[in-house]
Amino acid sequence: MAWNEEDSIRTTLESLFRQSIFEKMSVRGRRCEIICIANGCTDRTVEVAGETFDRLTGENDHPEAIVTRVVNLVEPGRSNAWNRFVHEFSAPEARFICLMDADIIFRERDTLISLVETLEKDPHASVSTGRHYKDIYFKEHKTLLDRVSLATSSMTGTIPGGFSGQLYCMRAEVVRNIRLPRDLVANDDGFLKAVICTRSLTRELDVSHIAKAPDAAIIYEAYVSVADVLNNQKRQMIGQTTVHVLLDYLESLPIEARAHLAETIDRLDRQDPDWFKKLNERHIREIEHFWQLFPGILTFRFARLAKLPGFKKITHAPAAAVGFVVTMIACWRAFRSLRRGTAAYWPKARRQTLLHAAGLEAK
Repeated sequence: MAWNEEDSIRTTLESLFRQSIFEKMSVRGRRCEIICIANGCTDRTVEVAGETFDRLTGENDHPEAIVTRVVNLVEPGRSNAWNRFVHEFSAPEARFICLMDADIIFRERDTLISLVETLEKDPHASVSTGRHYKDIYFKEHKTLLDRVSLATSSMTGTIPGGFSGQLYCMRAEVVRNIRLPRDLVANDDGFLKAVICTRSLTRELDVSHIAKAPDAAIIYEAYVSVADVLNNQKRQMIGQTTVHVLLDYLESLPIEARAHLAETIDRLDRQDPDWFKKLNERHIREIEHFWQLFPGILTFRFARLAKLPGFKKITHAPAAAVGFVVTMIACWRAFRSLRRGTAAYWPKARRQTLLHAAGLEAK
C-alpha cells in the first residue's frame, strides 16, 4: 500500500524482487501476484511503480511465477486501500495474503517464503510476522536520539503477539472475515491483532494465533527529528484511542454479529457512514482529561520496561522516562485534535529515501 512514495517505492520493489519466494513458487508451479495499491497519491507513485514492475519482471529469472499490476485509487485512506485489496483486488483463489508498506526493504532474502511456510507448518496460527529493524540500528556511531529510539523499540518488543502493519502474512480465509471501518485511520494492526487473537471477538485473547517467522526481517527508516517523533506519537495516540472505542463497541454486539465481522462492519458503514466518527465524538465528550483517552496511558511505558530482563531495566529506564513525557505531549495533542473532530491525522515525515539502507539487505 503506497501513499506518495515516489522516492522510496522503486527501492522497495527492487528489494522485493530479490526475494527467494519467486524461485520457490516456480518450483511448486505456483504464482505470486503483486499489487501496488496507490491511494490518493498526488506524486508519481503510480508511474514509478508501473515502470519498475515492467523492468523488474523482465529481469527476474522466474517471470512465470510473477503477476504484477498497479491500482490507482483516487480516494485516500489506508482503511479503504486495505478493504479494497482484501475484498476486491486480491485473487479469490489465494491461500495467503501479504500486506506491506511501500517504504521498507527486506533484511533477509527468504523473508516472504518464511512468512508463508510458517503458516503452512503451524495450522493454529492465522498471521505470521518477522523482525523489524530501524535503519539506525546499523549505524556505527549512534546519537543520543538514536539510542533512545532503539531502546523504546526494544521495550515495544516485549508486547506478546505484537506485529506491525509494515509487513505481515495472513491466511486468506481469516483476513476475508475482517473489514476495517472507513474512519479507522491509524493503528489498524492493533485492531487486527485484537480480532485475530479472539476469533473475531468471540473468544479470550490468544496471542499464539500470531507466529514469528524465523527467517523474516525488514528494515525501515526511523523518525530522526523531534518534530517527526512527536507527530508520529500523536498519530499513534489517536489510533490507539479510536481502536479502544471501536473494540469497546463491537464487543457489545451479539455474538452472531461479531462472528461475521466483515459483514457487520460493512453493514454499519452502509447504514451510516459516520457511525464510527460519532462513537469517537461521544467518547471524547464523556472524558474530561487527555490521560483518559484509553486505558493504560500512564503506565504502559513502564509496564514494558518491567518486562525487560535484568540489567536492561536500568539501562532502558531513561528511555522509558523520555517516552512517558513524549506520550503525555502526544496524548494532549491528540485530545485537542479529537475534541475538534479531527481523527484523520497522518503526517508525512520528512525522512530520506531508503537508498542509504539498501546495502544492509542480505543478498
